Amino acid sequence: MLTFTKRCAEHGEPADHTLSLPFETRQKSRFRAQLGNGTAVGVVLDRGLILRHGDLLEDDDGVRVRIEASPEAVSQVRASDPLLLARACYHLGNRHVPLQIDTDGLRYLHDHVLDDMVRGLGLTVEFTQAPFEPEAGAYAGGGHGHGHHHDHAH
Repeated sequence: MLTFTKRCAEHGEPADHTLSLPFETRQKSRFRAQLGNGTAVGVVLDRGLILRHGDLLEDDDGVRVRIEASPEAVSQVRASDPLLLARACYHLGNRHVPLQIDTDGLRYLHDHVLDDMVRGLGLTVEFTQAPFEPEAGAYAGGGHGHGHHHDHAH
């Protein structure tokens, strides 16, 4: 079994394999999974690390695997009114719901109770299967959750 123990800094480097995982698994630091070809793999990383789409892991022999956010059951909210979208983000964030936020909408793991609350705010909610890549949080290294680096002049 391949066991990946290191997270590589280079996102654009080639990988030997890909590993498609839902968000729930990408939050864990130790787990077993299967590559698309059925090969069993283990992941043993430092605690507290959340794997992001595009992350590259390496085993002790230099074999690399690229992490992909797999499609999963999500609620997709679209809004042309930024104030309505901000209100939905506020109320969902107040419930500590992980959110993927875009300029015209947001996405969260499907929950019919949350769907009803968001509809009550005047927004449309659509159930779909899509990759889920929520915000990393303000204290998680930069405050934005996409998988590349910026040079910020402060």
